[in-house]
Parts: sequence; structure tokens; C-alpha cells
Amino acid sequence: MGLYSTSGERRDCRGSSGEPQQHHDADEAEKSLSRSEHLKKPQRRSTGKKPHHCSDCGKSFTSSTELKIHHRIHTGEKPYSCTDCLKRFSQLGNLTKHQLTHTGEKPYHCSDCERTFSTSQRLKLHQRTHTGEKPYHCSDCGKA
Repeated sequence: MGLYSTSGERRDCRGSSGEPQQHHDADEAEKSLSRSEHLKKPQRRSTGKKPHHCSDCGKSFTSSTELKIHHRIHTGEKPYSCTDCLKRFSQLGNLTKHQLTHTGEKPYHCSDCERTFSTSQRLKLHQRTHTGEKPYHCSDCGKA
């Protein structure tokens, strides 16, 4: 559904809260929640309420979107496909990270040695070689 009707009149795209909503495709719904959902989510996090429950395993979530994404673990659904190699993913973010393997793009730069990385997580792991940080310890002996 576009912003304009077939007669050329602008459509009023308002959500259930009455606030104007930004138009987006179904695939974009995973990346953005409605305005009212954005307002409720921080409240649920602060109260610890997780009203959405998985019928398969009982795990609870703060939003229906999180439950929908989680449910793909049980169904095996992988709606996102790489156009280069056809590998499929259950989450859009995982596809986006995967696509960097085809482009060779490494947007994260180490300020200490100029190495580059495709994800911020890999950069953070690398930076520990410079700082000496060892955040994980052996549960048996306590060594890092």
C-alpha cells in the first residue's frame, strides 16, 4: 500500500496510537516496531514483564516481534536469502553481516594498528590484544 491512492490523493498512514507511521515493507517490520510498541518496550524491560510466550519451549519475550523471530528456531524458517550465494538466514541482521563476506567491506578500523574488520564484535575481540583485557576466567582455577 503506497502513500497515494489510485486517484492521486495522499493516504493518511496512522497507526493505532493515532501517530503518523512511516511506510515500510513487511521485511522492514523486523527492523522497526510501531511507535506504540517502542513506547511500551522500555517499560516492559524496566518492569521485567515478558507477556509473549513461546508455545514450543515456554521462553518469554517483551515483544511479539521478538517472539516471532525466536519461533523461527523451532520452525526452521529462513526468510532472508543472500542474492550472491543463496545461503538463507532466519534474521535480517545475520544476512546483512554475511553479505560483507562477498563485498569484502571491513568498515571497523583498529586505531592502534590499522587492521580492519567486518564486524564491531571482531574489532572488539582484536582490541583486547592491545589492551591485554581477558574478560573470561576458568571456573575451576580462576585463571584468565
